[in-house]
Amino acid sequence: MTTIKHEFSPEDTKAFIPAEKVGLLACTNFEGLPHISLITSMQANGPRELLVGEFVTGASKKFIQKNHKVGFLIMTFDRSMWRGKANWTHLAKNGPEYEMMNLIPMFRYNTYFGINTVHYCDLVEVSERAPLPMNGIILEALKTLIAKGSVKTGSKERILKPFIEKMFNGLTSLKFLSYVKEDGYPTIIPIIQCQAADSRRVVFSTGVFSDELKAVPAGVPVAIFCMNFGIEDVLVRGKFSGFRKAMGITLGTLDIEWVYNSMPPAIGQVYPEIPLKAVTEF
Repeated sequence: MTTIKHEFSPEDTKAFIPAEKVGLLACTNFEGLPHISLITSMQANGPRELLVGEFVTGASKKFIQKNHKVGFLIMTFDRSMWRGKANWTHLAKNGPEYEMMNLIPMFRYNTYFGINTVHYCDLVEVSERAPLPMNGIILEALKTLIAKGSVKTGSKERILKPFIEKMFNGLTSLKFLSYVKEDGYPTIIPIIQCQAADSRRVVFSTGVFSDELKAVPAGVPVAIFCMNFGIEDVLVRGKFSGFRKAMGITLGTLDIEWVYNSMPPAIGQVYPEIPLKAVTEF
């Protein structure tokens, strides 16, 4: 059972310093739906504060200023992981934390942009450092691969582009699920075994993080974030369809209703497609 604490330790703070890590921020959009962003600049600022450096202005930075409850996940290159929740308090465009974050090599030597805004969050709780259970994940990925063909939607109308579907099916791609719990905080659950049954449905077996996954209520809005080691990523969202048995394997299923690209240069909604509008003002 994961131990929960209410302060970052000095060892946590040191582990978060490198920008070369997975940092995920879960929040809710203006309609209260879950949203996940990749933000590798997350840092601990003392034992009870989380810093989020903004270097690309995406939707999540606006969302957290409206609904202050956030969830976060940090995973380092040695596959150590921390998960927690916090409350956004304020932002700053200068000051000691701003200067500190812009001295991190990834941002200090970036030709195009550095950190333009620092967001401050009060820590509510964080898990102890825990290893990612790779042996279990590999087994669950194989089980998902075996069972997913039997739960295809059967629709030929494509939602995910072939490249994105292939990224979901990559066994080295990282995937994470988020939904809003009863306390109003979005939680993040690793589901690296998740794969696309077809371009309209993603599925995952439940053998790792099983207690957390089986607690996700059927019908609740769920977001799933997928990224590869080329730092390409996509976010999909829909209502969780619950669990079903396929070839003797328990699968969670999500029928995709919305797709979002959070990578520059074309950040924004991908599906449903937004009609192009002519530029009439310059």
